[in-house]
Amino acid sequence: MLSKILVPMDDSEHAGHALEYALDNHPDAEVTVLHTVGVPSMMMGDAVSLTLEDDLDDAAAERAESVFERAREIAAERDREIETIVGIGHPARNIIDRAEEYDTVVVGSHGEDWSRATRRFLVGNIAETVSKRSPVPVTIVR
Repeated sequence: MLSKILVPMDDSEHAGHALEYALDNHPDAEVTVLHTVGVPSMMMGDAVSLTLEDDLDDAAAERAESVFERAREIAAERDREIETIVGIGHPARNIIDRAEEYDTVVVGSHGEDWSRATRRFLVGNIAETVSKRSPVPVTIVR
């Protein structure tokens, strides 16, 4: 029986499905939603702009809030509560670094739809990287 589940989330539909899956299939587990901000990109826009903020933690929390609002709505529809945490940097590294604190990770198969080419090249790569390197079992949800 699983007691602690980590669900990485971004703005993607697949991430929402991952949270729904975790909540629906593990009704007694404590579910924590992780959103990573300051994701490195080819142009380094998000990562650089985040480092220019006066208070990095406040800026990261502010950027994560819209994802957490959506996650709380999904949980409320199921009469559940969730914990939320913000990571900074690369999503796969954040997930893997935190995974050992949980019984499992439930992740969406693809993340934010930046562009079709980028999604194919990078975003699906996060789920793949986590599934290969996680110290705990990983469920990939479509």
